Amino acid sequence: MKNAFLFLFLCSLMACTPATEKEETNVPAEITLLVGTYTSKDSEGVYMYKFNTETGEARLLDIAKGLENPSFLALSPNHKNAYVVGEVDGGSVTALSLGDSTISQLNTVSSGGVHPCHIAVDKTGKWVFAGNYSSGSLVVLPIMANGEVGEPKQTIKHIGSGPNNGRQSGPHVHSVNVSPNNKDLFVPDLGIDKVMAYRFDEKTGELKEGKTATVTAGSGPRHFTFHPNGKYGYVIQELSGSITAFKYSDGNLEKIEETSTLPEGFEGKSASSDIHISPDGKFLYAANRFHDSIAVFAIDAKNGKLTLVSHHSTMGQVPRNFVIDPSGKYVLVANQESDTVIIFNRDEKTGKLSPTGKKINVSMPVCLVFVD
Repeated sequence: MKNAFLFLFLCSLMACTPATEKEETNVPAEITLLVGTYTSKDSEGVYMYKFNTETGEARLLDIAKGLENPSFLALSPNHKNAYVVGEVDGGSVTALSLGDSTISQLNTVSSGGVHPCHIAVDKTGKWVFAGNYSSGSLVVLPIMANGEVGEPKQTIKHIGSGPNNGRQSGPHVHSVNVSPNNKDLFVPDLGIDKVMAYRFDEKTGELKEGKTATVTAGSGPRHFTFHPNGKYGYVIQELSGSITAFKYSDGNLEKIEETSTLPEGFEGKSASSDIHISPDGKFLYAANRFHDSIAVFAIDAKNGKLTLVSHHSTMGQVPRNFVIDPSGKYVLVANQESDTVIIFNRDEKTGKLSPTGKKINVSMPVCLVFVD
């Protein structure tokens, strides 16, 4: 009888003890945030912060200094290293070592082209892909056992042009994106209005051209994201301000629809930049520079189609990149020209954003990456 009462007492304690946010989301109370930048003003390089997932506040830990325009970053699967492009003429890729509160440089190699603007790591952690904007090429580089990056193994140069003479006189690789199964690489090229597709051999690092998807002429495809369920892919067009939704299967992108990220009737200057999907897969977010907004779309679970929910000011100028924290609670927006990362609350039911009143002051932020 005594044991029975003890059992009931312990059960009542467990029932009355509220689960912490960490238990509910499996996200630590503090996670690391990396910020890539342009160094033409006051930035010193790549910044490392600790971000508090309960308060939405960030504190600076360390800076990897001496890098010129270390813009876009990619994380290794084991989170011990990050890789960053040097977005300059005669571009570079630098390997970074990540400690609990430190960030340091390992080595730097050529990106095999001019002005690399995007980078990705395959899911084995053995290969890096970098996209060179001005030279219209992508490159495959090996990752060494010590985390350093090796010299380029394969370089592929795109050919062609688009109808916008000022922006599409030649190819401009704008992002490199690894498929969920690690077998495909999708490469939006702003200059030729195509999402180039490549089959990837994770053992050799070799890329072979696959089934390329063509988008509307003059639209300028830029960034790409996969839905968490792996069935859909979405590319944002910089020049037209539109999103093309695709059904994805076995290396093939089949167009579903095209949707504008801008308010109906808008005729001002805009250049769409970045695109991400919430961790729960219910909402898609898209950034518009100069209109300086984030567009929110609901995603139809049955067919991947988008329905506009709202537009939100980024509370700054030229949102080049943004990130959703792993818990889905916050959206952080890198406003390049106002030297701020603005932190928003995200309503998980409606998808809408609201300001937290918190921000990170950092010169010319270009890329945000969480190390969760």
